[in-house]
Amino acid sequence: MKAILLEDDLILSKEVINFLNSMDIECDAVFDGELFFRQQKLNAYDIYLLDINVPKFNGLDVCKKIRETDKNTPILMLTAYRDIQDKMDAFNMGADDYLVKPFHFDELYVRILALLRRSAHPQETNDIIVIKDLEINTIDLKVKRNGVTIDLTPKEYQLLLILAKANGRTLSKHAIAEQIWDVHFDSNLNTIEVYINFLRKKIDKEHPDKLIHTRPGFGYYLSAEK
Repeated sequence: MKAILLEDDLILSKEVINFLNSMDIECDAVFDGELFFRQQKLNAYDIYLLDINVPKFNGLDVCKKIRETDKNTPILMLTAYRDIQDKMDAFNMGADDYLVKPFHFDELYVRILALLRRSAHPQETNDIIVIKDLEINTIDLKVKRNGVTIDLTPKEYQLLLILAKANGRTLSKHAIAEQIWDVHFDSNLNTIEVYINFLRKKIDKEHPDKLIHTRPGFGYYLSAEK
């Protein structure tokens, strides 16, 4: 496995490199966004690790530019910004996960492995799921509502799919986090809320009949019932 780290804290960068190398993950590092894209042209990487506050192109700009040509390689943001709006901005740009500094290296490693497993084993289904006027094509990985195609990020698609496969059952935040991120850290739970909000804006906002519902204290479910 090969990673590239965008981090302008040279001490932290060296520590991350040494740790990942000890876990058999080869890691290159650059300290600004311009160097990142130069390095990216020289090698193929399995995962991108991006700090936000770096010189030249910041981490969000780098994330957005990556997603213009690469929809699949996992992106993990490593940043001191902890506000929910910062997380929403990162996910809107196409990030797959968000780890707030300071972090434990063991958690970093587990999250990297989870993202790599997800990218190596895409959803294997051969069906079309229909819920009222919502259609999820699990072959082409496309979603339509009332015949109109809805553009979803990979994580949004995964969340919608597991809600649809639950057949109206309520899924807890923990259950969703385990299926999408393969980890048990509580820090992922507000990430679920962020993605539910993303889905509601894309799936339900323009329609009078809402499909994504909250069961307070329990979790979320997808149903055509009001």
